[in-house]
Amino acid sequence: MSTRVGDRLNALASRYAPGGDEDVPDAADLPWYVAPLPDWLEEFGLRLAWVVVLVNLAGTAFGFYYYGFQFSITDPVMWPFVPDSPLATLFIAGSLALWKLDRHSEVVAALAFFGCIKLGAWTPFVLLVVEGQGDTGWAMYQFLVWSHLAMVVQAFLLQRYADFRVGAVAVALAWYAANDVVDYFVPVVGEPHHTVLEAELVNGAFDHTLAAHDTAAAGAVVLTMACTFLALATRAWKLKRAA
Repeated sequence: MSTRVGDRLNALASRYAPGGDEDVPDAADLPWYVAPLPDWLEEFGLRLAWVVVLVNLAGTAFGFYYYGFQFSITDPVMWPFVPDSPLATLFIAGSLALWKLDRHSEVVAALAFFGCIKLGAWTPFVLLVVEGQGDTGWAMYQFLVWSHLAMVVQAFLLQRYADFRVGAVAVALAWYAANDVVDYFVPVVGEPHHTVLEAELVNGAFDHTLAAHDTAAAGAVVLTMACTFLALATRAWKLKRAA
């Protein structure tokens, strides 16, 4: 049943979506843990690529607005390390756009893959396990959880056209590992640069010695490792299937 519905959705996307009638790479025969989405959903996402690009650009703009307070309390030299999720949505918008324009970049794809899985999973983890709803309104809380989970889903579209070459994965690993270091362990300038956590706020000041800090850090590091494994596993399986 889901396949038939998926075929109909892809037929509609092919007919009406901008660029939806263009060729989409065939599904690769990959294990479920590196390609967990149904084939029809991968195809549907890629046929809607320009729509997905626009949605991610809107999310990027909202994200930079959302981080306004944190920018205000962070030394400008460290601003590149502040807007984690907005940069991830910008990376995947860039990757999909470059692919549609026949200018695919393995580095941008790897950055998008790491960013969307890492931040897409880390944010709900923190919201559900570390923070709770707190002072966040119910609607905004739900939006933050589900929109970030959608980031994880869209990351798995990239394996249709990205090879995750070792050099590109190394660049993504270096960037996100550096983020982990300055966010939680060696802030370099001022306070740690991770997303502000209400759970660390004590008497109007942030206390990074609390367990909430360590829990958030552990989640970030584990996810960086998981992204590295998934990217390299995808690379290995693609090479094996092509042999």
